[in-house]
Amino acid sequence: MAQIMDYMISSQPLRMIDLTVDPAKLSVRSLVIRNVGYLPGRTHFRQGAVFQYWAIVYIAGGSGTYRVDRGEAQQVTAGSLFLFQPGFHYDYGPDPGGYWDEYYFTIEGSRHREWLEHWPILPNAVMHPGEDASSQNRIDRIFALMDSGTPADADRAALTLESLVYDWVQSCQSSPTSQGKTARLAQLLQALSGTLHEPFDAAAFAERHHWALSTLRRTVSEYTGFALHEYVHRLKMAEAKNRLLNTEQTVKEIAAALGYGDVFYFSRLFKKITGEAPQLFRRNMRSK
Repeated sequence: MAQIMDYMISSQPLRMIDLTVDPAKLSVRSLVIRNVGYLPGRTHFRQGAVFQYWAIVYIAGGSGTYRVDRGEAQQVTAGSLFLFQPGFHYDYGPDPGGYWDEYYFTIEGSRHREWLEHWPILPNAVMHPGEDASSQNRIDRIFALMDSGTPADADRAALTLESLVYDWVQSCQSSPTSQGKTARLAQLLQALSGTLHEPFDAAAFAERHHWALSTLRRTVSEYTGFALHEYVHRLKMAEAKNRLLNTEQTVKEIAAALGYGDVFYFSRLFKKITGEAPQLFRRNMRSK
């Protein structure tokens, strides 16, 4: 296992291991660990970092902050977990005069897409699975497997990492921090539902509800899968469908009631989202 000194990062020896086998020899191709590292006593704060590969970062000690694309700085403490994605800009590291103990796992392959689609994972947020002996034991095993230099052990390291990340993410579901985030998300979605009958102004909404606009957009996208304005349009179209089926309001009246001054724009949006023009939707549904 390589140990190096880099006093710009830490005054303690750093441990780093690269994948030394040909990825073509691996049996697990959808999740490949390119390298792992342990940076004890890290003091270096990095700004504007952009990464080529996905990375999983676990902080075993100390504290600091993590920020994505100049959004809100998020607090990092011992037992925190966060991700790096290609193409984003990250500011992260310990507080001035402080430190943190960092483990990182750089990965490639398609497996992470399933994590994002089906796991309760937050790709641009700090998660807090906490500290326990089992996590440390599995981290140590991953390092040992990567250090062996055999294809089979590289596969085992990847599978061990996936199991560890799964348990970390699941443990966040019941943590007080996670419950607090869930409650705030529910409040946000309820507030967005309250904008159905007015033109939507993202900046004004963010200011009124004490969100940074960039964080608001990112949060809605992460939790709903839609950009902020598209999500609001979809809420409005759901209400439009209800009115088309259960009232005699004209399309123009419904558009105005939902904050659309241009009935033609409203109709185009309705067809884009539902697949049918408003009048056709009303006629087809009422004929069933």
